[in-house]
Amino acid sequence: MSDRTRTLRSTRLSREAQRLVTLADSLARSGSRLEDIYWENLFQALLGKLLTQKKNEAIESALEHLLATNMDAYEILIEQVETHTESAVVNHEGQAYDVLLICAPIVTWTRYQLPRAVDLGPHLHKLTRSLQTHILAEGTHVSLLPGMVSFDQMPRSFHETLEWTQRLGRAALRQKPDNTLVVSSPAAEGMLADARFIVGAVATPKGGPVFRWQTGTPDEPISRAQCFDGWQAECAELIAGSFTGCSIEYLQPDAYYVASRDADRRIRPLALKAAATWLQTAAGLPGNQLRATVVACGESTIEEYRIGFSTAQATDVIYGCIWPVLSKEEAAVEVLDIGQTSVPEEIAAILKEQGISDVRQLPGLFPIEFCDDCGAPYFPNPLGDLLHPELPDEIDVNPLNFH
Repeated sequence: MSDRTRTLRSTRLSREAQRLVTLADSLARSGSRLEDIYWENLFQALLGKLLTQKKNEAIESALEHLLATNMDAYEILIEQVETHTESAVVNHEGQAYDVLLICAPIVTWTRYQLPRAVDLGPHLHKLTRSLQTHILAEGTHVSLLPGMVSFDQMPRSFHETLEWTQRLGRAALRQKPDNTLVVSSPAAEGMLADARFIVGAVATPKGGPVFRWQTGTPDEPISRAQCFDGWQAECAELIAGSFTGCSIEYLQPDAYYVASRDADRRIRPLALKAAATWLQTAAGLPGNQLRATVVACGESTIEEYRIGFSTAQATDVIYGCIWPVLSKEEAAVEVLDIGQTSVPEEIAAILKEQGISDVRQLPGLFPIEFCDDCGAPYFPNPLGDLLHPELPDEIDVNPLNFH
């Protein structure tokens, strides 16, 4: 579940949720670092209790309330929740270690078919060594999942994220893998662009550095870019063969939430480009025979944009893409800053680069609708109807599969 896209449940908050709201507002109003520490300690105690008891409902409802009423406090609360789920302190052989859940995203797109699963087993030792050489600080311990995972296989709740952090952290300190966390990957027929993740946890003696770029000196600083270059080269050498027929972009390995959001952000334009390329090549529909319709979807605020593709001669939706909203600025109905490009304008520019010049933006906020039978999202046609995408019979619905 995205931390930026939530369904409103109830305006009445539980006692735990109200306490979170009060703490977030207090920390947002804090005027000193000493006061910050006081409120953060209370946060740590309360969140630790809620996460141990798997009370995600209280956390989610507090976030939803603040998203609608107090954006500054919302940012405080989401930062606290993310911090307390992607990091932990684990004791091992009488010593305390800081543990951080990390991921190394890879975004990929194709006009054929993406691989369903990527087994890292044959390369796991070399990938681990590459991370330790280029990304992680000396003296750290790391444990990686044995396969790359997709968004659908990653934790779906805050307490599940904390469980991954703790279990992979303990595995890193024992120097034994944990192969039981990942569920099977669901089928993604027809998906042309996606993000895959190398996920693991890093353990460092408490208070020590986690990443190599933390260990430079003023005279000899170490940049993230330097670290990334070495990792990217070795990672590509090891796993590129698993993505035959795909274009691949490697992103900076980092803490779990920031890296997964970076992948979320980067996959959006790639999904559009992949759809436009596939429709014009594999489906045989030139850009001048296609038109795209863009609508904002959500309940009370914009949660995502949906792009429906139709032929120039009909109003049936033949394909669709979702552009998730990842920040409060993107969720604004109107862009107030002069010179700033709105999301629909960015979408239109990407499609026009791909040869689709007929791009229409419809006003208003549309509901987020899915098919009751198959669960597929509905996409807009030029008349403003949300429809199930259906390719013409003469077009092969399944891209060519190399994997």
